[in-house]
Amino acid sequence: QVQLAESGGGSVQAGGSLRLSCVASGSSISWSSVGWFRQAPGKEREGVAVIFTGNGSTSYADSVKGRFAISRDNTKNTVYLQMNRLKPEDTAMYYCAAHWNGGTWTLADSFRYWGQGTQVTVSS
Repeated sequence: QVQLAESGGGSVQAGGSLRLSCVASGSSISWSSVGWFRQAPGKEREGVAVIFTGNGSTSYADSVKGRFAISRDNTKNTVYLQMNRLKPEDTAMYYCAAHWNGGTWTLADSFRYWGQGTQVTVSS
């Protein structure tokens, strides 16, 4: 069993930056691909970034490509999401997820373990 805890959310103006952290406990996530998702009110949860186990390759949703960067520190059992040049449309609850089942990584059903989320609000 893996427990995930996100932190680092907050309120920023457009163009600003935030770094989200996802700390795992109960088990190491060095063996797991980890994704970051977001969900805005009235919208479905969507994948924004993933870091795969093994070679550590990453993938991003088109909407955040070039602005967000996902990374991991296995010594701290933590995955990060650096978010730069934030836009009002990035406003959402952000979640990390672990234990990818090999499905389409942008879909929430492809991950087994979830954190409680951290709110990101970007004002114009």
